[in-house]
Amino acid sequence: MVSALGMTAVLGGCGSTGSSDVTLKLVAADYGDSAASSSQKYWDKLAKEYESQHSGVKVEVSVYSWNDVDAKVKEMVDAGHAPDLAQIGAYADYAAADKLYPASDLLSIRTQADFLSQLADAGEWKHVQYGIPFAASTRVLFYNKTLFAKAGIAPPTTWSELAADAKALKDKGVKYPYALPLGPEEAQAETMQWLLSGGNGYTDDIGTYTIDSAQNVQTFSWLKDELVGKGLTGPVAPGKLNRAAAFAAFADGQVGMLNGHPTLIQQAGKKGVQFGMVPMPGRTGKAKAAMGVTDWMMGFKQNGHAKQIGDFLDFVYSEKNVLAFSHEYGLLPVTGSASNTMSDSGSAQDKDLHPFLDQLPTSQLYPVGKTSWAAVSVAVKKDIGQAVAPDGSPSGILTRLQATATTADSGSASAG
Repeated sequence: MVSALGMTAVLGGCGSTGSSDVTLKLVAADYGDSAASSSQKYWDKLAKEYESQHSGVKVEVSVYSWNDVDAKVKEMVDAGHAPDLAQIGAYADYAAADKLYPASDLLSIRTQADFLSQLADAGEWKHVQYGIPFAASTRVLFYNKTLFAKAGIAPPTTWSELAADAKALKDKGVKYPYALPLGPEEAQAETMQWLLSGGNGYTDDIGTYTIDSAQNVQTFSWLKDELVGKGLTGPVAPGKLNRAAAFAAFADGQVGMLNGHPTLIQQAGKKGVQFGMVPMPGRTGKAKAAMGVTDWMMGFKQNGHAKQIGDFLDFVYSEKNVLAFSHEYGLLPVTGSASNTMSDSGSAQDKDLHPFLDQLPTSQLYPVGKTSWAAVSVAVKKDIGQAVAPDGSPSGILTRLQATATTADSGSASAG
């Protein structure tokens, strides 16, 4: 998964005004991992079905990899050629620049009411929803059942149990007892899951950054002293271990346990790894919350197609289409109707997603409504690995990141 989540979307047009046709342009991210699974196929099929029911509307979809899609949309907007719709990783900068329609100007009341509330709330900038959740994911602790059986251990429910399990796995020669990917690819995710399991997070309940809180310093001090310092995280320094490499090592049977999202189910399953999934342990019991991630759909105001955009989105977010996307890419639905259907389903594919689905209503998302988050995320990816290095200072690194966040926050506030 390359985005926060990993998903693709392409959108199209709808309803005609008068006798003239309308072409809706959608730029979407690719959640597939090959040409055969490209999101372009999903969206082309959806657009064709929509066009067959709306003679005055064409939907043009352009799908780009997650490495390129955010930059592509920015380039289009900067050049004065914004798409009608974009399905990408972040919306706040465009909302702050007054480029987007509020969701209430686009969606029917029924569609708006169907979104899971904490995902819809995360789409707000200055208390107005501009970001429309598109697909979601949470994290759970994956563990290798074969390696656990050989070590005679059970899945952990507390940090001390996790450390004891990791030591037992190391004693049996497991290469990565607990894989801790704090490398630059997706360190902000692993960091957030640990901050939540330690009882805090990136921000407090009113959205103020609390990166250097006493709880967060304690969390990273524990990681440095009890896991990394005791050689329980494997041969690659956490600051150099990327999430994709950690997932690949798990699929190769070299990892005892790690935080993972739904795509790891297929990746490990293809290699025949016998694995289990449990909630991430907290310091002394259940973690404060699981980390949730969602990607975003948004409608740009430039071309004035609010009615058409909204009608197409009501189609995109029908229960049938939301479930089809979730099934295609192993992601969680963002609507209550589709979530309930998946929860009640007895299919093997849906049952695999139930541990993630169960966590979604209480999960905590990145502070995506802050225009400063992009800069903070970059700084975390670059620096957090140093906090657990042999000569690293958890309090020093977290204090530095807090200063970066505070500066970015005040800068974005004045700019907004």
